[in-house]
Amino acid sequence: MSRMRDKDIKGLVYDKYSQIAARNEKSTCCCSGADKTEVYNIQTGDYSDLKGYEQDADLGLGCGVPTKFAGLKPGDTVVDLGSGAGNDCFVARAEVGESGEVIGVDFSEAMITKARENTAKRGYSNVEFRQGDIEEMPVNGNSVDVVISNCVLNLLPSKDKIFHEIFRVLKPGGHFCISDVVTIGTMPETLRGAAEMYVGCIAGAIPKNEYMDKILDAGFVSLDVVKETPIEIPDEILSEYLTAEETEQFKRGGSPVFSVTVVGTKSECGCKSGCCS
Repeated sequence: MSRMRDKDIKGLVYDKYSQIAARNEKSTCCCSGADKTEVYNIQTGDYSDLKGYEQDADLGLGCGVPTKFAGLKPGDTVVDLGSGAGNDCFVARAEVGESGEVIGVDFSEAMITKARENTAKRGYSNVEFRQGDIEEMPVNGNSVDVVISNCVLNLLPSKDKIFHEIFRVLKPGGHFCISDVVTIGTMPETLRGAAEMYVGCIAGAIPKNEYMDKILDAGFVSLDVVKETPIEIPDEILSEYLTAEETEQFKRGGSPVFSVTVVGTKSECGCKSGCCS
């Protein structure tokens, strides 16, 4: 299968996540087929012990718990990229308090509608949701203390553009905390090129070192991987794209797919790394 164009990938992701929002129920995860209703749990985080967690806003689409490592403080302005039904935004709100502000950005109209309904039910006045492309965020520059995101950047091909946008919106000294999917080792091309897997958080994964380089290239001065966990791909998914022999070989080598939670910081002077005197 030939690699999909960026525009096609984004359209596929938009359609699938809009369908998930319309189902009005929790998925078993973010890994799903493009033309199927079932989803497979590749890696989810446990939010149950976090203040602000709202079960009906958790669609089970993450691959970590970035809010746990984000270092949020009362009064912070936080942006959540790919905010879905609002789960991470509501957890963030509990940390920043009434004096803080939380902004969710998602390009699915159905997800934005669902998140706004969840916000209205709770009467939150300092949480808002904006429909938009995270490659061109509807957020002012140098206005945000912390950017968070959970298993979203991997779905989109223009990761370098997104990291530059994160740098743009962060205040000097601000930081991001992102949970995402990367590869360490070799990913079979049949898995990487499969259209369905783009929606399932796998095919869009890039090598960990390349992912980190994109962050540094965007101008961040420090970078820390605070959690890293291997992701086991279910046999029923592998069997759709690999022969029995290829599947066994793949499993013997250990999973090349990992969930990582990464923290990166913008310099105090607000300039890109290496340019401050």
